[in-house]
Amino acid sequence: MDAAPVASDLVPTDPSTGLTAPEVAERIAQGRANAFEADTSRSAWTIIRANVFTLFNGIVFACFGILLVLGRWQDGLFGLAAFANSIIGSYQEFKAKAALDRLALLNAPHARVRRDGAEAEIMPGEVVQDDILVLRAGDQVPADAVVVDSRALQIDESMLTGESDAVDKRPGDEALSGSIVVAGEGDAQVVRVGADSYANRFAGEAKKFSLVSSELRTSINKVLTWMAWLIGPVGVLVLNAQVMVAGGWEAVWTDGGWVQPVVNTIAALTAMIPLGLVLMTSIAFAVGAAKLAGRRVLVNELPAVEGLARIDVICLDKTGTLTAGEIAFDGMHPLAGDDATTDAEQVLAWYGAAPDANATARCLREPYPVAAPLEVAASVPFSSARKWSAVSFAAGPVGTWVMGAPEMVFGDAAADPATPLGGTVVELASTGRRTLVLARSDAALTDADVEAERLPGAVEAVAVLTFREQVRPDAAETLEYFARQGVGVRVISGDNPRTVAAIAREVGLDVDEGFDARHLPEDDEALGEVLEMHRVFGRVTPEQKKRMVVALQGRGHTVAMTGDGVNDALAIKTADMGIAMNSGAAATKAVARLVLLDGKFSHLPDVVAEGRQVIANIERVSMLFLTKTVYATGLAILFGILILEFPFLPRQLSITDGLTIGIPAFFLALMPNAQRYVPGFLRRSLIFAIPAGVIIAIALTLYTQGALALGVDEAELRTGATVILAIVGIWVLTVLSRPVTRYKVLVIGAMFVALVVIFTVPLATEFFEFVDPGRDAAWLVAITTVLSIGAIEVVRFVHRRVVARSEAALPAQEAAVAGPRTK
Repeated sequence: MDAAPVASDLVPTDPSTGLTAPEVAERIAQGRANAFEADTSRSAWTIIRANVFTLFNGIVFACFGILLVLGRWQDGLFGLAAFANSIIGSYQEFKAKAALDRLALLNAPHARVRRDGAEAEIMPGEVVQDDILVLRAGDQVPADAVVVDSRALQIDESMLTGESDAVDKRPGDEALSGSIVVAGEGDAQVVRVGADSYANRFAGEAKKFSLVSSELRTSINKVLTWMAWLIGPVGVLVLNAQVMVAGGWEAVWTDGGWVQPVVNTIAALTAMIPLGLVLMTSIAFAVGAAKLAGRRVLVNELPAVEGLARIDVICLDKTGTLTAGEIAFDGMHPLAGDDATTDAEQVLAWYGAAPDANATARCLREPYPVAAPLEVAASVPFSSARKWSAVSFAAGPVGTWVMGAPEMVFGDAAADPATPLGGTVVELASTGRRTLVLARSDAALTDADVEAERLPGAVEAVAVLTFREQVRPDAAETLEYFARQGVGVRVISGDNPRTVAAIAREVGLDVDEGFDARHLPEDDEALGEVLEMHRVFGRVTPEQKKRMVVALQGRGHTVAMTGDGVNDALAIKTADMGIAMNSGAAATKAVARLVLLDGKFSHLPDVVAEGRQVIANIERVSMLFLTKTVYATGLAILFGILILEFPFLPRQLSITDGLTIGIPAFFLALMPNAQRYVPGFLRRSLIFAIPAGVIIAIALTLYTQGALALGVDEAELRTGATVILAIVGIWVLTVLSRPVTRYKVLVIGAMFVALVVIFTVPLATEFFEFVDPGRDAAWLVAITTVLSIGAIEVVRFVHRRVVARSEAALPAQEAAVAGPRTK
């Protein structure tokens, strides 16, 4: 909603000259500059908080501190590992942040101001209070200002206020920072800058991004929540069991035997926490974002790396996405007599030279140079919503001249091949050329016409104008890639449906003549059905683009939207994954999740591949960590219920966790992986992790009971349990790494060699308290290990069958979404 005017608070500045250099310097010295930097990526504090100040790090470091106080520093290795993990995770994210911030700085939008009587483009942070902003269509307002001069100025404040309609701005009205100029032009004097401006006070929605949807992040947070609820009661259960084994509560407090029960409880609790899973996910996101930055793709938020890999429908704006966005005048096709054509040439010269001419109108400057300036009596500026503009002159061509989309000026008659206009438009549009109509009315524009933004009566077509766009050379290959991946493509444009369809066919899409968006239903359910049936849409308004994205999301689709114009901003912001071209408007880039800095559409497969690598590798790694969490939780519960002494020291668990899960997971998380995304990451991971973890927990429990029955002493029992866990852990790692490549063999082999060294080198065996388990315990270890490996192989076999069955339904679903394949 429009803010209340504050014109009375202004220190007058002459709009024609603006501030002088000394006045600008004075305001900068007084701190009245717009130097407020909204984070383009995660802030330093956010990164540190995410990697260091977490609930589970708190538990880990608390346990580490207790062990230090008890003098059992040898058992505090897990604390050092958690500390190292936090440092590595923070370092990787800071490295990615530095790369992204450098790119964002190089591609930041500019502000246009008038100083010392001349216009200049400066960085938004260099704007000072009382500056005169020069606003034109496509600009984003850099600071709160009051309009001092307006020429049909319209501003879209939807990203700040939620109002979907553009607001007319007249002198005295306020222009809010972060809003977008969608039509007309004007001058505005800055009244609030920096942290005091509207956008920055309310988190700058147009500049600061909301969290992108991430299945990985949501699933991992769900697991962490479950464990947060379990750790308390399980900790009490384990502590009670360890105290009971040591002789009971009264005895341990009397003779000081409480230290070992506390150490055993800490070992059980720290094993339950999947700390490394959070770290691996953050690192994978950070490395992915940094790699994409090297390919000239700016990623605003790390989980956006995952986003494009999850989409099943991508909506493409034709201009600037399928085409290069460079428009060239093709020709004028007269529909009236020679006299009208002569006047038309003068009018086209005026349209091309107009100060607020858009890219299409500017194409007229070379073929129709201005011979004699025309004085405007009244005009209605072009807007992307109504798609036409009108002008009447004080002298020269008489009447009102209208230029715009044929269907928006003449309605269905412009698409009827039986009429002269319709026949010409249909024929020309079918060749892929953009068409506009130049029309004329005998009646001049009145003040009421201008106010209501309406056409005068009895408008007649004078000529059809055609323009050509250069199709991007990489568009066809990229669309073919999406078709192979089962991603549905919807081409959405404000142009003639036949023109859009012709361009779509040129890039390989097998489509019909296109759907005219003027006939789209108002009901969202019916709109969704139309979007499922058709793939090319023309004459789409900005609000319709947003509605189309919402309708597709309402039908369960994950939607990406690409574009470069101001009219794409709302749809890009609403989509699950907004993608902007760097050549586009500043406002469009501000709300996009990804910005293609070199404008190459062909980078999208790279982004998909990077996202798939992250998702597939984290899924594999998550099964390792979740298996460990399940067996650690199972052991804690079983040993608590059965009143058994926990069979590991914390230092022994630290080494098995590190060599069978933590270190190999780091390498596996960064490997190439082109596996296609399938929803249900957490479900698939748990289908393996829960039974595998339960098997390991039961196996270790039975081994412990068997060893106690055989009279195996405490040190031998712990050594045997660690051997079982190490070998079974390596086997789980191998099972989840299949197919095993040379790289994976190297990683797994290195971990196995390290374990052998730790179990055989005297210095290591002494530190970790490993001893010869004895003949009886050795047989028990061998039998338990073999049975556990066999059971895990069965679990993996069943797991693969279940996953394969869920993926078998995918091709049919993809075909329904994608529609006909490309040629």
